[in-house]
Amino acid sequence: MRSRLRRQEVLYRPDNQFHFVVTEAAVRFRLCPDEAMIAQLERLVALSAMRNVELGIIGFDAQCIVSPRHSFWIYDDDLVTVETYSAELNLAQPQEIELYGRVFEQLAAVASYGSAARAVILRAIDDLAARMDSPGS
Repeated sequence: MRSRLRRQEVLYRPDNQFHFVVTEAAVRFRLCPDEAMIAQLERLVALSAMRNVELGIIGFDAQCIVSPRHSFWIYDDDLVTVETYSAELNLAQPQEIELYGRVFEQLAAVASYGSAARAVILRAIDDLAARMDSPGS
């Protein structure tokens, strides 16, 4: 937990800029207990309001040009990291970085931002909360 908090400190440095794009499916996919999921989603809502963070959500209704096949992280123009089940790939070839940059731009273009992105997250929170409140859950 402490190391995760240390990693998050970078988000609070005003000289750092971040642009995240996630799918609505990622926001709704339940890999932890509902209470933990709600806490994570509330954290996303808070992050989306930070001045140095741009958070886009690709909603279920978005028409995508490219398939969001797997997660990846672009670190400036120097490195792209892709995680698979068996390995972490560190891509540093200019053509690979350029390819992932184009994919990111296409995904970011169909994402919702600001209050529209927060609305997607808040609906997911409401759905989880309703599920927790219903008998037999």
